[in-house]
Amino acid sequence: MDRSKKIVKTSIVGIIVNIVLAAFKAFVGLVSGSVAVILDAVNNLSDVLSSAITIVGTKLSTKKPDKKHPYGHGRVEYITSAIISFIVLITGVLSLKESIGKIVEPHKAEYNIVSIIVIVSAIAAKIAVGIYFKNSGKKLNAQALIASGTDAMSDALLSAGTLVAVIVNMTMHWTIEGYIGVIISAFIIKTGVEILKDTFDSIIGERADTELTDKIKAKLCEYEDVYGCYDLTLHNYGPEQIIGSAHIEVPDDMRADKIHRLTRKMSADIYGEFGIVLTIGVYAVNKSDEAEKVKAYLMKEALSHPGVLQIHGFYLDTENKSVTFDLVTDFKADADGICEKITDAMEKEFPQYTYHAVLDSDYSD
Repeated sequence: MDRSKKIVKTSIVGIIVNIVLAAFKAFVGLVSGSVAVILDAVNNLSDVLSSAITIVGTKLSTKKPDKKHPYGHGRVEYITSAIISFIVLITGVLSLKESIGKIVEPHKAEYNIVSIIVIVSAIAAKIAVGIYFKNSGKKLNAQALIASGTDAMSDALLSAGTLVAVIVNMTMHWTIEGYIGVIISAFIIKTGVEILKDTFDSIIGERADTELTDKIKAKLCEYEDVYGCYDLTLHNYGPEQIIGSAHIEVPDDMRADKIHRLTRKMSADIYGEFGIVLTIGVYAVNKSDEAEKVKAYLMKEALSHPGVLQIHGFYLDTENKSVTFDLVTDFKADADGICEKITDAMEKEFPQYTYHAVLDSDYSD
């Protein structure tokens, strides 16, 4: 079974469970007059809608690339997660409004042992659904499922709060449903905000997973005549569509045909192991004594400035009397100012060369 079918299957299971839970909770809430239980039922119905949206989003995300969307439609899944987060937020706000109303105008609810049994069963079911959704989401790299799983686990905690309200009402005859409802609403809103933040991070473009980038760079450095790997960038166009690029350092006397075979094999191997389409560029490296001397001084000078993370792509062109290198700085650093200081120092120490620095960003290095 492919990924999209597994996501749909998981979502259908969630829909069935939440419909059953919503029906039971609504019945108990209406019979007992408990706003906390009714709010729990409404929240279950919102979960049904979330699962339905996940199914629609998954179907749309699997559409093949076209002329207008050459990278495919994988990012639709992130839009799906955003919609789910808005549903959660709206549910939380409406619940908060209703709960405050019950605090202002308290209404005595009537509970019995059946109410407790239903709520306890709901807690157990929500925990099971939450674990199922989160585990499936992690295996399938489906953000919408992980979001639904997080929501379900929060619901279990909130249902536990409802259970407390029921027990307090039955044993001490205190009406605290409105206050419990406020707490439930706060948790729902908090969950919605967290899901929305994670989703926006994916849409905006966040830093690639360090473990993944380390593995890719280590893999590229395993090949013969490769001195190092730099400038690895990964662009996420959906959970199953990652495109990237990287630079490798190779000897400056390596023939073009050998570079061609090497980079072709690298790209094929990376795709086979990681499922990532990677374009590979090259930096030429000369190992002359003069080049090593200039590079050593450059490294020492550059790393003496706070905010400098790395120097790479160094090349000393003896014919044109020039030195090129890439300077990677922290995002908060004054890259232009640091670069100017470094090149000034190099010109004083080795005035026979001209210096060309490229300011690079810390994407994964």
